[in-house]
Amino acid sequence: MLNKDVTHPKMKRMIKNPRIILLDCSLEYKKGESQTDIEISKEEDFARILQMEEEYIQQICEDIIRLKPDLVFTEKGISDLAQHYLVRANITAIRRVRKSDNNRISRACGARIASRTDELREEDVGTGAGLFEVKKIGDEYFTFVTECKDPKACTILLRGASKEILAEVERNLQDAMQVCRNVLLDPFLLPGGGAIEMAVSKRLMERSRALTGIEQWPYRAVATALEVIPRTLIQNCGASTIRVLTSLRAKHTQENSVNWGVDGESGCLADMMALGIWEPLAVKAQTYKTAMETAILLLRIDDIVSGHKKKDKDDQMGGQGAE
Repeated sequence: MLNKDVTHPKMKRMIKNPRIILLDCSLEYKKGESQTDIEISKEEDFARILQMEEEYIQQICEDIIRLKPDLVFTEKGISDLAQHYLVRANITAIRRVRKSDNNRISRACGARIASRTDELREEDVGTGAGLFEVKKIGDEYFTFVTECKDPKACTILLRGASKEILAEVERNLQDAMQVCRNVLLDPFLLPGGGAIEMAVSKRLMERSRALTGIEQWPYRAVATALEVIPRTLIQNCGASTIRVLTSLRAKHTQENSVNWGVDGESGCLADMMALGIWEPLAVKAQTYKTAMETAILLLRIDDIVSGHKKKDKDDQMGGQGAE
């Protein structure tokens, strides 16, 4: 978790088995916190305001200290006076934590996020974390809460030489996580490398031969369209499209060759099961469904409406001065 407010000189940089309190309230004195209205007319009135501020900060710090935590994370600010009381009680405080980070810490260590310090209870304290550590990476300070007993959330730190490379790494990571999600929700895999497209294309062509007349055309059209996937893979490899695609088509006519596809590195035919190249069934099913729905939508269009603006009548007649 990125945080720039971890530079207090007496703050601990490493805590083992910390007791953690999470807050989404401020540890600062603000207008309206006290129910007493004060009219400033002399110096003593200003001193009274400072005294009220100190009493309020001391009270909210005592609410935290009575639970004897080692760490306090808050989404709002922490005044210097509150930080002084907490450090004196051997408590490390991290301020201005993003709400999303606070939620992840809650799921990782088991703490409950409190909105008021006077509502804090022992069951709100998180004890599931094994290590708290502050590290400086580059020019920024990062706080790490690791070695959790039963973590239900985590943060992945990505580093790159430039913004472009980092954005590409982030996209690849997002794709990989979505693949894992799809497999967990629908635990079925299919061979990649265009193998499943060629297998389905072969079955559709066989089905079309059993039909006569116009009924066989949709089967042949879909079978031909599915070959676009292996053809594109072959083109990306720089191999001969016609030769490799013909070989792949012939390979799928043999028995037990349904797993054969295009090797993305060499451009040759290979057994996808041996290479360990798989694709989620959920993705393939959604792709085929979308393609079919789009084709049906286009077939339902009876006519195309032109967007050209009609010429004025005067232009058609050659203008008012035309004879």
